Amino acid sequence: MWEFVKIESEKKMEELERLQKYLARNGIASRRKAEEYILQGKVKVNGMVVTELGIKVNPMLDKVEFEGEVVKRQEEKVYVLLNKPIDYVTTVKDQFQRNTVVELVKKAGDHLLPVGRLDMYTSGALILTNDGDFIYHVTHPKHEVEKTYTVTLRGTIGKEEVEQLKKGVKIEGEYITKPAKVRILKIDEEKNISRLEIIIHEGKNRQVRKMCEAVGKKVVALHRSKIGNIDVKDLKIGQWRYLTQKEVEDFWDARKNPLR
Repeated sequence: MWEFVKIESEKKMEELERLQKYLARNGIASRRKAEEYILQGKVKVNGMVVTELGIKVNPMLDKVEFEGEVVKRQEEKVYVLLNKPIDYVTTVKDQFQRNTVVELVKKAGDHLLPVGRLDMYTSGALILTNDGDFIYHVTHPKHEVEKTYTVTLRGTIGKEEVEQLKKGVKIEGEYITKPAKVRILKIDEEKNISRLEIIIHEGKNRQVRKMCEAVGKKVVALHRSKIGNIDVKDLKIGQWRYLTQKEVEDFWDARKNPLR
């Protein structure tokens, strides 16, 4: 057993992580490439060259070097799912002193930024993170991550309007929205409201509201229930949780594209 792997208790064991994961997490290379570097003898732990896979290190205690340079620990990446309340703006600071979503997740970590936006009067699923690459990846149009909304409309909506929403409608002048998935959840003639589920994979500002306006319907309540396959049904409004490692990896895995 390597001398630098000292397991003094079960708690210490929980602190250990595989060397290739440590290298990847701190910006050296992907895990697969990090494994190649280890096998090539380019990595040292506490002054000893490591050429075997499966070695674990304690990020708090062990000194890891790659090609003679100490691998410095980067800021721990944090990914949070928030069930956003209305009356909160999706920004870090607000010039009008309004409540911001960042205030709701202060205990989750520092320097968290919203992944995309929800307008002030829309509630629901919002991811925040300190991982800039993740934000760019998820919000880039080519990845087409689906967002699922529950929309309450004033008045009764008909099949013709629903078909228009599905095919695409004109908003913001000449822009035609891409095809959406739309289904009627409820029509209450007594209360004069309709409720729809609308799934889009674009990110235009206030897009769902504008789509509904384009077919002559006013939105009276809007809630984003899901981003990809991640929903907020188990989170009360204003509550948050950390994303699991698998949830984060699913967003990154464009080959499987499990979020659509």
